[in-house]
Amino acid sequence: MVKKIKEHIMIAEIDLCKNAVYVVCDGQLIHLDTPLNGYGKQEISWQRGLPTHSEIKYTQKF
Repeated sequence: MVKKIKEHIMIAEIDLCKNAVYVVCDGQLIHLDTPLNGYGKQEISWQRGLPTHSEIKYTQKF
């Protein structure tokens, strides 16, 4: 849930019991997808000080 409390100040609530990765970009809270099988990594690319995109890589364990 996102609440605007002043013109330039917003507060977002997240569930701290859930393991997750979030990015804040242009005032928006973005939840990043997790690797499908639970093993992998997320890479965030930045340009001019702003996050531009993410890449998700996963590892298959035998």
